[in-house]
Amino acid sequence: MVVLGSLVHLLFGASLTVYGVLFVPVCVLTALWVRPSDLLTAPVVVPIAFALGLLPVAPRGDGAGDRLMGLVTALAMEAGWLYGGTLVAGAIVITRRIRLVRRRTAARGRATA
Repeated sequence: MVVLGSLVHLLFGASLTVYGVLFVPVCVLTALWVRPSDLLTAPVVVPIAFALGLLPVAPRGDGAGDRLMGLVTALAMEAGWLYGGTLVAGAIVITRRIRLVRRRTAARGRATA
């Protein structure tokens, strides 16, 4: 997300909307590519990545306080994308987890039969 945020800053003039729109497919890919043993970490990692990726995109000021205020404001204004991406990642992860548990249960049932 930091690389994506930097690209958005360079190509689109730090557009927060473009960053938010591109965040959702990254959430989907993260939820699909995560290892089965790490499924429950994807919905936790995604918001952290969103916040880190905002660093190059968020409005900048003269000092550290202005920079922090820009980051907090960007997080507040783009919360819809953050929640939406996290929700999508969570739904995919839960679906994958349910399928994994069902496969394991079926395999155990066949092994004991």
